Amino acid sequence: MRKFNVGIVGATGMVGQRFISLLSDHPWFDIALLSASERSAEKPYAQAVSGRWAMDTPLPEAAAGMMVHDAMDINAAKALDFVFCAISLDKALTKELEESYAKTEIPVVSNNSAHRGTPDVPMLMPEINAEHMDVIPYQRKRLGTSRGFIAVKPNCSIQTYVPALHPLRDFGIEQIAACTYQAISGAGKTFETWPEMIDNVIPYIGGEEQKSEQEPLKAWGRIENGIIVNADKPVITSQCIRVPVTDGHMAATFVKFASKPPIDEIKSRWAGFKALPQHLALPSAPAQFLQYFEEDARPQTRLDRDNGNGMAVSIGRLREDAIFDYKFVCLSHNTLRGAAGGAVLMAELLAAKGYFDR
Repeated sequence: MRKFNVGIVGATGMVGQRFISLLSDHPWFDIALLSASERSAEKPYAQAVSGRWAMDTPLPEAAAGMMVHDAMDINAAKALDFVFCAISLDKALTKELEESYAKTEIPVVSNNSAHRGTPDVPMLMPEINAEHMDVIPYQRKRLGTSRGFIAVKPNCSIQTYVPALHPLRDFGIEQIAACTYQAISGAGKTFETWPEMIDNVIPYIGGEEQKSEQEPLKAWGRIENGIIVNADKPVITSQCIRVPVTDGHMAATFVKFASKPPIDEIKSRWAGFKALPQHLALPSAPAQFLQYFEEDARPQTRLDRDNGNGMAVSIGRLREDAIFDYKFVCLSHNTLRGAAGGAVLMAELLAAKGYFDR
């Protein structure tokens, strides 16, 4: 695989920082451009994030001295193979900015929610719906581009329970209830910047429940007449709660099937599940995507969020339920699998399939 020159749009925020930490030694991707809001532009990156570097690893030296560009200066990115976008703007402005990059023939791999509902924009979880890449030629036709397109990753909350349920879909998943317990890094915060979260639980995350209930239907949808048509089932209800944890989203999940599978069959499918990223041996793909724990008190956020370098999904406490068929608990790292890491894996898949070729 040749090296790709990439940019990070929104490089100073928490997800942008995570992109930098993940890409500093990436075998396929070289960081060639950092951009952010106007207030950070024309500063060395180390100065732009001074006092705000939130990663638990040091700021990579190569990035520290790079000059930050204005994210609105799309011309600065013209020589790039593609950009990651993690900029924090309102939805309309984000949508417009990402389309501007794409129309300038710069592919966009987005961490933002602005285009998740756009019917010809693939919302990829690489192990779940890689076939949705096939909608990209239709999107390019709409945009009038030959190279430019937008691909997005889904909300971090659904990347706990959707992967666990995906290998079981042929049993006819009819109903899902999920209560997610979400880390503060999902709000771009640390305990230093959000002391109100210490010894506290907040039972509301704006817009999160709607995303948790609707986005799985797009992930499980089908391509028809050049767009992604959402799946009709299952019916999903959720509650999303902010908890005093640095990283890691956990979901208590309940599921009802049309045809109830045996517990041993569920565990066997989790243990044996492999998908295109594993078959292609993509650099960020965990060898074991779904890991089940037999211990009663696992998975635990602090112990298990980094499984598979933060790219695996940990599952436990599978048992029968008095109302639904089964219930279980699952965990994923929200800024790795759920955010920047998931976007890097998506970019690896797109690269392997030739979508960044010139």
